[in-house]
Amino acid sequence: MKQMRQDQSSDLIFIFGHDELIIHRRYEVLSIINDLMLAMWFAIGSVCFFYDGEILTIGTWLFLIGSLQLMIRPIIRLARSIHLKRLPDNSDSY
Repeated sequence: MKQMRQDQSSDLIFIFGHDELIIHRRYEVLSIINDLMLAMWFAIGSVCFFYDGEILTIGTWLFLIGSLQLMIRPIIRLARSIHLKRLPDNSDSY
């Protein structure tokens, strides 16, 4: 990855040589990635519950990680709803 830029439409653009990866609606993409990770933690954790011993402990930790990650979803939605933007400097108008 050589370069990353953000254009006027708030798309996130990664440049790899002659190729560009353009991410539209980046908060929605973050939410989708978060949901996929949640599904992975809970699926692997569920399989771990079929076994005894240390793998059962791993399953319990994965469920805890997934549960804590559920808190990220409303944070992403809130960040998407509230966007802080720097205003232009008006010191020249006085």
